[in-house]
Formats: sequence, structure tokens, C-alpha cells
Amino acid sequence: MEERNKKIELLGNAPVTKALLAMGLPTMIGMMINALYNLVDAYFVGGLGTSQMGAISVSFPIGQIIVGLGLLFGNGAASYISRLLGNGKRDTANIVASTALYSSLFIGAIVILCTMIFLHPILKLLGATESIFPYAVTYANIYIVASIFNVFNVTMNNIVTSEGAAKTTMCALLTGAILNMILDPIFIYVLDLGVAGAAIATAISQMISSLVYLCYIFRKKSIFRFRINQCCFSKEIMSEILKIGIPTLVFQLLTSLSIMLINMQAKGYGDSMIAGMGAVTRIISMGSLMVFGFIKGFQPIAGYSYGAKKYDRLREATKISIIWSTIFCIIFGLILAIIPKIIISQFTTGDLELINIGQRALRANGISFILFGFYTVYSSLFLALGKAKEGFILGACRQGICFVPMIFILPIILGEKGILYAQPLSDVISAIIAFCMAVRLHKEL
Repeated sequence: MEERNKKIELLGNAPVTKALLAMGLPTMIGMMINALYNLVDAYFVGGLGTSQMGAISVSFPIGQIIVGLGLLFGNGAASYISRLLGNGKRDTANIVASTALYSSLFIGAIVILCTMIFLHPILKLLGATESIFPYAVTYANIYIVASIFNVFNVTMNNIVTSEGAAKTTMCALLTGAILNMILDPIFIYVLDLGVAGAAIATAISQMISSLVYLCYIFRKKSIFRFRINQCCFSKEIMSEILKIGIPTLVFQLLTSLSIMLINMQAKGYGDSMIAGMGAVTRIISMGSLMVFGFIKGFQPIAGYSYGAKKYDRLREATKISIIWSTIFCIIFGLILAIIPKIIISQFTTGDLELINIGQRALRANGISFILFGFYTVYSSLFLALGKAKEGFILGACRQGICFVPMIFILPIILGEKGILYAQPLSDVISAIIAFCMAVRLHKEL
């Protein structure tokens, strides 16, 4: 009981700087290491060849869509749970947590089954060329089935963070990611399993992360009990989960759509273009996931403060989060812009075309990434406050409302350069929109 009260104290009364560090830093570190799932796979698979690298690039969006189901229920529930805890409604928060977890697993299993049935046409739709396709099938067959563990992990990640236990989330993510880094070279090269080895290593790692969360539940460290008989699908609970969860799912779908559209446009330029843009996507995701990790720590503080009507605390948390996340984005973005060739060269055995494509895209994305922290704080803040419409519009900008027109129009005008610069230009426009919406929000508060 004392441990649970400390978690609530952290969300509602601890100094904002201390609360953000305690909540945001562990989650940020965990997400950073978790991002290495993607980078490590790309690094080791890149040593097999360009077609193998292309295979994991075209399979990546499928995993992101499935993970989106964990975000649908996990992030949707987390926002509601933080506000309920701020209002002192712990029993209702417990019901919401159970409902979200079991719903995500049920829906996730159905989507995975349907994906496996239509896997071949899906991979071709995602841009798999004749040379990439057989490797993509091998990788995806294992990767997609094992995604059920990731659905569980992502849902628990959000729920556990919402109750103030960010360190548990960090431990789960760290354990899985470190194991993945160890297993990848063993399965890919030592056991000579190729792309199948990368998928098996990821599957085992995700399973171990799930075990960490299960230990947390069974040792009764959580505020919540996660009993299936406590699931409640009332209109009030489901509407609160879905009004935040659906925008979050849409953001994840748009992420997958953006990768798919890049692959489709890149297909006409060959395997090197697909593989190069796939590597750039994973490198950028390293930085973006670290920002998302920190903001996951900010969200429950914002939601709790809003629910408890502590608006000064909310404003202070928002200001500090913008400053810290922007400093990080400047450092990360400049590194990508200054040494793009060195970075992208790690993902190929010497494909000069891939390196040329990758370094140009990486430099442009690095410069625009400087704006990412500001944009992410506000797209997350609207959702944390339960403002679903505003959160949806802003969250959909970067890889939807702004990106989709760019990826279709720019390649017509600029050729392959249009593919490289579509995302950076979308980032700039999205940040401008975020600024306009932020001004209006602060007038309300």
C-alpha cells in the first residue's frame, strides 16, 4: 500500500522536475533500448545483402499496425487512468486497466490471424520486389505471429507508466532489447538462419519482456489486479478508452502507411532505394522513440494534474518537457546531419547506391528532427487532457495530413529526391500547425 501511495504522490505532488525525471527518464531509456530492436535487426541483416535488408523494411509496417492495437487500448486507457487517479477513483481505474489489457490481446490475435491468411498479397502491396519477396515471407511468418507478445507489452507499457511505475517499463524494455542484441548474431550467423534468425531473436526477446510484466502483476506490485472478470464494456469506459485510443491507433496506422508509401514509391528505383529508406526510417525511429518515451512519462503527470485541477503544475510540466525534448532533438538531429555517411554505412556491406541515398535522406531528416520535440509534446498533451479531436488532428499531421500529399506530389516534381525530402518537409509544416494549436490551448488553460 505504501508503494502505491508513493506512485500517486509522485504524479500529483512531487516537484515537477523530479516527477518528470522519475517518470520520463526510465521510459526514455527503455524506449531507446527498445528502438535497438529495429536498428539491431537492420544492422545484422544488412550484412546478409540488400534484398534481405529490403525484406525487413517491407515487413516493418505490418508489425507497426499490430503494435497499434496495443496502443489503441493501452494509450487510450492510460490517459483515462491518470485522470481517474487524479480524481481519486482507483476502483474505476482498476476496471479500465483490466478491460484494456484483455481487449488488446483478443483483438490482436484476430488481426494476426487475418494477416497471416493474406500475407503474400500484403507483402506485395507493401513494395516487395521479386528478389525481396522470398526473404520477406520467411521473416514475416515468424515476426507477425510473435507480435502478440508485443501487443501485450505495449498495452502494459502504457498502463504501468500511467500508475507511476516507469522503472518497471524500463526494466521490461531493457531486458528484451539487450537479449535481442545478443541473440541476433547467434541466430543469423552462428546458426546460419539468415532473416529467419533475426525474426526468431526478436520473438524470444519480446516473450521475455512479457515475462517481466507478468512478474510485476503476479508479485502484486501494481495498483491494478488485471482480472478478466473485472472487464467492463460499458459505454462510459469504452468511449473514454477509444476517444484517445483511436487517434493513437490512427497515428500508428499513418506511420505504417507512410513507410508503405515510401516503399511503393521507392520500388521503381530498385532494392537499394527500398533498403536505404528502410535504414533511414529505423535510424530516425531511434530518436523519435526516445522522445516518445520521455513524453510517456510526461503524459500521466499532465493527465493527473488536469484531473486534479492543478493547472499551474500542468503548465510547468509542459514548459520543462518542451525545453528538454527540444535540446535532445537538436543534439540528435545535428549528429544525423553532420555524419550521415558514417551512420548509414553501418547498414550495408558496401552498396554505394544505398549509402548515397541514405546519407542524403538522413541529413534532411536530421535537420527537420530539431522540431520534433515541440510537436510531440503538444500532440501528446491534447490526448493526455482528453481532448481527442485536437489531439487527433495534430497527431495525424506529421505522417498523414501533411505527409501523404508530399509523398505523392514531390516525386513527380523532383524524382527520387521527392522521396527523400517528403518527411522532412512534412515535419516543418506539422510543427507550424502545432504552434498555432498550442497558442489556443494555453489561452484556455
